[in-house]
Amino acid sequence: MLSDVLVSGSLFDGPLLSEYETTALLLSLKVSAVAVLASLPLGILCAWLLARVEFPGKAVFDSLLHLPLVLPPVVVGYLLLISMGRQGVIGQWIYNWFGVSFSFSWRGAALAAAVVSFPLMVRAIRQSFETVDIRLEQAARTLGSSRWRVFLTITLPLTSPGIVSGMIIAFARSLGEFGSTITFVSNIPGETRTIPLAMYSFIETPGAEYQAMRLCIISIVIALASLLASQWLTKKALKRTASVC
Repeated sequence: MLSDVLVSGSLFDGPLLSEYETTALLLSLKVSAVAVLASLPLGILCAWLLARVEFPGKAVFDSLLHLPLVLPPVVVGYLLLISMGRQGVIGQWIYNWFGVSFSFSWRGAALAAAVVSFPLMVRAIRQSFETVDIRLEQAARTLGSSRWRVFLTITLPLTSPGIVSGMIIAFARSLGEFGSTITFVSNIPGETRTIPLAMYSFIETPGAEYQAMRLCIISIVIALASLLASQWLTKKALKRTASVC
């Protein structure tokens, strides 16, 4: 029983990480890092549009961006399967032209993680854009700087703490993604079996409470560290903005 494992203290016996746990952890870190880095440019663009530009259908665009937050993860995974799978509308074209397949591979796991974590990244970056004093940008423009130079030298540096914070939040969310991943790319050891999927496998296995609890503790430690880092960066961003203004 799980209670016997906790009471006996055997949970902390043996090596710090087993080979199985190490494989799941490294795969999770790889999937999450690729998901965040690949979606970051689009996230910055969408956040800037929502924070600075007024256009018809902005409310609808904002709602569509946040849709993965309210949809059941299984629905997100199914939509990815029929659109980005090897026989999907888009996935078939990508596979025929580039030989890249998302279904049943770590790339698909990264895509699923990117989709579900994208709204959190955009929200954090958008809030950071909104804290930047537009008068600083206008002053630079009156001195002859181009729009790109103002964005790269003023707007982006002032927004960078929020960008980093958004990346950390998205990274933590990607680490915990389960529903869309297992629906889209299944649960393949060494290929798509991230920490949540490995926990699910152990929970379904009789007598594997020890391994499931170890992975649970690993997930809690990583998530807690990510949240603490995000809060610290948010406070730093507020102080930096206040000092500039």
